[in-house]
Amino acid sequence: MTLRSPKFPVLSRRDLIRLTACGTFGLSMSRWFSALAEETAGSQSRKRSCILLWMTGGPSQMDTFDLKPGHENGGTFKPIETSVPGIQISEHLPKLARQMEHCTIVRSMTTKEGDHTRATYLLRTGYLPQGPIQYPTLGSVWSHELGLEETELPNFVSIAPNRLLSPNAYGPGFLGPKYAPLIVGDGNVPNRGTDYEKSLQVKNLASPANLIPAQIDSRLELLSGLEADFAASHPGTPTASHRAAYLQAVRMMRSEAVKAFDLSSEPDELRDAYGRNQFGQGCLLARRLIERGVPFVEVSLNGVQGAPGIGWDTHQDNFNSVQKLSETLDPGWATLLEDLKTRGLLDSTLVIWMGEFGRTPKINENKGRDHFPVAWSTVLCGGGIRGGQVIGKSSDDGMTVADRPVAVADLLATACLALGIDPMGQNTSNVGRPVRIADPAAKPITEALV
Repeated sequence: MTLRSPKFPVLSRRDLIRLTACGTFGLSMSRWFSALAEETAGSQSRKRSCILLWMTGGPSQMDTFDLKPGHENGGTFKPIETSVPGIQISEHLPKLARQMEHCTIVRSMTTKEGDHTRATYLLRTGYLPQGPIQYPTLGSVWSHELGLEETELPNFVSIAPNRLLSPNAYGPGFLGPKYAPLIVGDGNVPNRGTDYEKSLQVKNLASPANLIPAQIDSRLELLSGLEADFAASHPGTPTASHRAAYLQAVRMMRSEAVKAFDLSSEPDELRDAYGRNQFGQGCLLARRLIERGVPFVEVSLNGVQGAPGIGWDTHQDNFNSVQKLSETLDPGWATLLEDLKTRGLLDSTLVIWMGEFGRTPKINENKGRDHFPVAWSTVLCGGGIRGGQVIGKSSDDGMTVADRPVAVADLLATACLALGIDPMGQNTSNVGRPVRIADPAAKPITEALV
C-alpha cells in the first residue's frame, strides 16, 4: 500500500521501473536491479550527503507514525493531519507534520531481531553478526563511497552516540580506523542538564596558548619524521591508520572549516527553533557540517530529562516518555528539514529517521511498550526521495504487516540508491571475503525514489 500526495504524476519513470521489477515488461529482477544500480551510481549529479537521526532504544511506531486511534492498542495519543492530505502522524510532532511533503513513511518494516544488540547491529551495518567478520557501520561504508581522501573535515561525524546497547555497531569494522567517525558529544548523558554546549565541541583542537606557530610547525615536522621512520620499519594498516589520523587532525586544526563546530555564530532565533538541547543543537551542527561538505553525519536522540531508561526503550511509562522525546525530536528534525531547504541543501541531503525496532502494540502492566520487530516504522526524507507518501501498512491492531513488507536490506539498498551509491558494490572484509554494500537479497523500495 502506498499513500501519495495528489500532486505527484500518476505514472513516472520510477513507476515504470517498479512495473518492470514486478515482471510487467518481462525483465528479470536481477537484470533490472543491476541496470538501476549502474544508472544511479554512475550519475555524479546524484552524489549526495546523508544525515542519520538515530533513535536509540527503538521508538514506538504506534505513538509516532502509525497511530491506531480507537483501538485498545492505540494508547492515548491522537493523530493530526499533515501537509499531505490523508497522512496523519502523532499530535506531538506538529512541526514535522508541516514538512510531510518532504517525507516518506515506511510503516511495514519487519525483522526477526528483538534484542537490542543484534537489532542495532543489523540496522546500523545491514548485516547480522557473523563469526569473525567485522561489519562496518553505515556511516563508515557510505562515507567511504561518498567522501574525499584529503578533506579539512572528517568524512563521517557521529554526534552523541550511545554505544552501550551494541558497541560493535558503531565502528568502521573491516574498513579500518581511517573510516572511523569523529565522535562529538557525550551520548551517555543526553539532554539532561546544560552541558551540551561543551559536549558538542571537538576537544584539543586549539593550539597551546604558550606556543607560537613556528614552534608548532617544528614539533609537527619532528613528529612526521618519527612516524615516517617507524612506518618504514613497521609497515601495515595500524601504522598507516595512526599516521592518517594525525594528518587529518592537523588539517582540521589549521582549517577555517573547523568553525563549523562553533554554533555561537548562528542566530539565536535559529538555535531556539532547533531546541536548546543536545539533540536540537546536534541537528544544527549536522547542517553546518553537511554545508561544508561532510558526506555523512549522524545525530542520536538517547533520552530526555523526565523520561526513564535509555532513549526510546519505553518498557514503562511509555506515553509520558514518548511525549517528552517527541517534544525534543519535533523541533530539531523539522527545523533541520526547513533549514536544509532554505539553504538549497535538502534536495542533495538524504535524512533517515530510524531505531533498531519498534514497540509492542499491546501495552504492558507498567504502561509501557516492549521490543517489537514484527511491524514498525522508519522515515526517509529529502535527497533522492519522493516525499509525501506512506509505504506499507500494518494490521488494524498493529500486530502484523498487512501490506508491502520491507526488510532492513530493502531499506538500506533504497537509501544507497538515493545517495547515488551502487548497493551491489563490494568491499573486502577482514577475512578476505568480499561483502556487498547492501545484502544481495535486497529489493529496493523503488516507489520511494525520485
